[in-house]
Amino acid sequence: MSIEKIRNLSKEELLVKQRNLKQELFKLNLQRYGGRVEKPHMFSIIRKDLARIKSVLREQELKEKKQV
Repeated sequence: MSIEKIRNLSKEELLVKQRNLKQELFKLNLQRYGGRVEKPHMFSIIRKDLARIKSVLREQELKEKKQV
């Protein structure tokens, strides 16, 4: 997911997306430890998306603090 699309989402949508990505990553890790990962490239994609979401959430938080 691109950073532009992420920035257009609301805080609640970002939190939901973050929770879903964490669940996907957990499932992939279960597959890894079970010895059968069908899509190993998804680890890096999900981690990068999580980092982007966390960055945007932090930007929004700092912007709110600056306005107050």
